[in-house]
Amino acid sequence: MSTTYPCFDVTVSDKVAHIQLSRPDELNTMIPSFWSDLPVIVSELSARGDVRAIVISSTGKHFSAGMDLSVFTSSGLSMDGEPGRRNASFMLLVKRLQESFTALERARVPVLAAIQGGCIGGAVDMVCAADMRYASQDAYFVIQETNIGMTADVGTLQRLPKLIPDGIARELVYTGRRMPAARAKEVGLVNEVFDDHESLVAGVLEIAAEIATKSPLTLWGAKEALVYARDHGVADSLHQIALWQTGAFQPADMMESFAAKGEKRAPSYEDLPAAPSGI
Repeated sequence: MSTTYPCFDVTVSDKVAHIQLSRPDELNTMIPSFWSDLPVIVSELSARGDVRAIVISSTGKHFSAGMDLSVFTSSGLSMDGEPGRRNASFMLLVKRLQESFTALERARVPVLAAIQGGCIGGAVDMVCAADMRYASQDAYFVIQETNIGMTADVGTLQRLPKLIPDGIARELVYTGRRMPAARAKEVGLVNEVFDDHESLVAGVLEIAAEIATKSPLTLWGAKEALVYARDHGVADSLHQIALWQTGAFQPADMMESFAAKGEKRAPSYEDLPAAPSGI
């Protein structure tokens, strides 16, 4: 199954969804349809129930050069009018852009990002919202907003310090320097560096396929707990997982796991139910 959008090609195979950025000649810049389509795509894949992992990769020389300026010119915002109302409307635009990437965290399944070439500006915001990041040797990360005279506002400043040491995150933000793939792996921003783009995508799809063999209910519960724990203290997070287990912990998947091991076969877990319409 495959679906094409202005900025993406989406395929689903063997319970793994693959979202590819598909505007290589334009450096996969994030035009208005990117921001509106991505959260819909991710939410629909999450809601299906038969998708157990999502891979986001790209095409061409660079993963993405970040936000396209047409996002601002096409937003309907005007520099005229009463300043308070104008500025409050701009806040709504920023929050809508933020929600496009928060959709990756809200998905019921792990989201893996495969990054080649430049991961610039808004692209850093996006991959920081993924569960894991992988890179090719030529990949690099730039918080480009600093270099063009603005403060990053779509998630990098909030998520990056939770992924790498705070001082390193601040250096990257304050200087606007490029962080090459090797350094990104060294500080923990990416899990693994592959030789080239082809081996990167193949390798990440292989990891996603391995994830897809696990109980989808287990994966959903783990992701909920990990994201919650990132944003809360230990006591609150322990309470959250206790509440989750109260409803979600059932013996069926464990029994299937034990049976499969005893019978020397791969376990077969029931898919998640489709999410209620509109969620």
